[in-house]
Amino acid sequence: MTGELPSRTLASRLVVVARASAASDYAPVLTALAGAGVQSVELTLTTPGTFDAFADLRSSFDGDLGIGTVTNLDQLERAIEVGADYVVTPLTSTALVARAVAAGMPIVPGGLTPTELFASWSAGASAVKVFPAGQVGPGYLKDLRGPFPDIAVVPSGGVDAAGAAAWLAAGAVAVSVGGPLLGDAFRGGDLGALRDRATQFVEVCAS
Repeated sequence: MTGELPSRTLASRLVVVARASAASDYAPVLTALAGAGVQSVELTLTTPGTFDAFADLRSSFDGDLGIGTVTNLDQLERAIEVGADYVVTPLTSTALVARAVAAGMPIVPGGLTPTELFASWSAGASAVKVFPAGQVGPGYLKDLRGPFPDIAVVPSGGVDAAGAAAWLAAGAVAVSVGGPLLGDAFRGGDLGALRDRATQFVEVCAS
């Protein structure tokens, strides 16, 4: 394996997935998240300009900053080049896992079926992302742990605060949270309300 996820991500057990309409929208949201104690944020490549903005965001955010929605080797190479703390994919690709392992880059590949998840895990992924988690629920992790007792799982997709608590209680190493925490923050929403929501998630994941 490439090794575990970065220490602050593992300790906080929470990854906030930031999907914006433009990379220029990231900074105020990251500031609010940091103020609430969020230690790990995944910036998505569906947001235009993510790579160009990464260095500035990396220097100002006191936590782990990953790059997500990585779907090909060119994107992975760029993520390695800009110094991402980890990468996340929405798919199962042992080629991506192999390259990340060779580079010493923690990688969390997405999948849903046992075959997909075990393919990534056995190839050396730091953890595997159960996506979309809302379609299976926390009980799915118990089922996976039958044949794969050591698999490190991060559920993603529709995970709210109650779901985060349930997945962590079931043995997830962290939860990946987007809309239920971010709400309308990237559409001009109140950043104080964002901090309140983020604080709730931070407390749930710390308990």
